[in-house]
Amino acid sequence: MKAEQTFTIKQTAEQTGISEDTIRYYEKIALLPRADRKDNGHRIYRQEDIHTIRLLSCLKKTGMPLEEMRPFLAVSADADPAEYPELVERLMSHRENIVSQIASLQQVVDFIDMKLGEGRVRRDCSDESGDDSSERIEEGPKAKSVSPVEMRYFPVSAKSG
Repeated sequence: MKAEQTFTIKQTAEQTGISEDTIRYYEKIALLPRADRKDNGHRIYRQEDIHTIRLLSCLKKTGMPLEEMRPFLAVSADADPAEYPELVERLMSHRENIVSQIASLQQVVDFIDMKLGEGRVRRDCSDESGDDSSERIEEGPKAKSVSPVEMRYFPVSAKSG
């Protein structure tokens, strides 16, 4: 019978890309089970723990709050998602939010690219004529009106603000 491979906290951090302090914190708030210890008191982790930490890392990258991750940790990796419709719905909703954020960020990138392509990063936005002779540099932090063309680069919620 082959002994199960174990990892130190340093090895676990290296494999997962999560800092040792964060791993300890996840244990402290019970997102991770308390690690087993060697006789000298050092933490040891198993491959299953590494998979769980990678799942936490993935969910964290999506912007999911730590408390919202808890229900996902209770589900085994080989479970049928149909058995957890509320979690599937939560994940689908979270995915929709991420897709919306990506679209909003892409609009900002497109806007920046357009401005860089024009070479007029600080053009007065109230000038809609597009005539280069009317281009000027803003002197101070004034409130600027934004042209309808530029407004299409921002989501509806930003237009009302």
